[in-house]
Amino acid sequence: MNNTYNEKENLGKRRPIKTSTRLTEYVLLLFCLLVTSSCAQKESQKENIAENQQTGIRPWSENPSYWEYNGLPVILLGATDNDNLFQNNNLKTHLDSLADIGGNYVRNTMSDRDEGDLKAFNKNEEGKYDLRGWNPAYWEKFENLLKWAEERDIIVQIEIWDRFDHAREEWKTDPYNPKNNVNYTYEEANLDSLYPDHPGSNKQPFFFTVPSLQDNKVLLPYQEAFVKKLLSISLNFDNVLYCIDNETKGVEEWAVFWADFIHQNAGKKQVYLTQMWDDWDIKSDMHKRTLDHTDRYQYIDMSQNSHNTGQLNWDNAQYIFDYIKDKPRPVNSTKIYGSQTSPWINRGINDEHAIQTFFRNVLGGFASSRFHRPPAGLGLNNESIKAIKVIRKLEEKVHMWEIVPRMDLLSENEPNEAYLAAKEGEKYVLYFPHEGEVNLDLKKGTDDFELYWLDVANGEWISKELVSSGGKLTLVPPIDTGSFVVILKKLLKHE
Repeated sequence: MNNTYNEKENLGKRRPIKTSTRLTEYVLLLFCLLVTSSCAQKESQKENIAENQQTGIRPWSENPSYWEYNGLPVILLGATDNDNLFQNNNLKTHLDSLADIGGNYVRNTMSDRDEGDLKAFNKNEEGKYDLRGWNPAYWEKFENLLKWAEERDIIVQIEIWDRFDHAREEWKTDPYNPKNNVNYTYEEANLDSLYPDHPGSNKQPFFFTVPSLQDNKVLLPYQEAFVKKLLSISLNFDNVLYCIDNETKGVEEWAVFWADFIHQNAGKKQVYLTQMWDDWDIKSDMHKRTLDHTDRYQYIDMSQNSHNTGQLNWDNAQYIFDYIKDKPRPVNSTKIYGSQTSPWINRGINDEHAIQTFFRNVLGGFASSRFHRPPAGLGLNNESIKAIKVIRKLEEKVHMWEIVPRMDLLSENEPNEAYLAAKEGEKYVLYFPHEGEVNLDLKKGTDDFELYWLDVANGEWISKELVSSGGKLTLVPPIDTGSFVVILKKLLKHE
């Protein structure tokens, strides 16, 4: 008998050492209980995280002067070529172009006055609108904007009413014009066939329908139905901010009604709302209608400040931030005016003004800044693209919510020569709109700083050096022409 062969043959058949069956079952049971408990604990942790996760857009809990989105602080930057963006036929590619450069903020009026725009309402066979029936294509476009923007982490600021839709030539084709619908007559709706004046004159009864004004029981229900329809779509998204009107000179009662109406119809969902007043003097009483009512208006839009040029543009904005310092809220600028084709070119509202205002906004504490559409603004063009990219490069070194305006640390500076935001002793960001020379007070602190120059014209870092603290630092742009951003960061000492 070949014992060696038998051992090899039986090698895989050897049985393990016997143990107690009861003990084995106990061990297995204990193991299962431990696994089950661990899994249950992990699931509970996931549920708690989900419950505590802050989703959507809201004022940042740590600094309500800025927004947070899905729990993270964010500065909103944008540039788009249309006001009523949802009507764009190339919407997806336009949003892609914005997202690719670091843009995350768009403006959308619910307007329908441009050639080829869809209307919100159905037409009958006679070509008249029925304000009781919706045009599905209009609302599908609106929903697509919110959905596609959300997929790209882009915030949409909606303006519900736009005065330019309801006056002059636009009134002639407006669905709310009695001659264009089957729902009411001119007499019943207290409307006229023509409103030839600029809508800023605020003569259109469309904007006086609320109970505290004309109490128009014929027209107001259709307006309410429109807003409810809008909310039935927008409340499903967490990337939405609300604004009642575009640059209105309307009376306060109109805005109060719609602010209350929107909040009430939002149900349990928190919405963030403002009104955009038209007065270019942002210190005026008109703007205090928003500034003084923190419960009604959860953020502020100061777009009209971009009608002010140079140092005044900065100073007026700082007046607003000082005015609300005890109850800070995000301050947005959804429209930065300025281009070579702007209607106000003779006042200096040109390309250069738009770029300067954008950087003054960012350093000055604005939570959002967007270049207005052409021809009044740059839209999404080479200049606005470079400006957005520069701010995103700047954020690689310093986040704007880490610093505050500190013009008191500059000396020997002329009006509109340089602007500064800083956390004294740690980090400084300086903007030169053009050539200049200023002194920066670095007396506080004993550490050295890394100093970076960023060329706004091409969006590139152009130099880096070490500078000492303890005195005054003279800063001069390294090139005679162009605009520049300077960043100083305390040098980290590695042990």
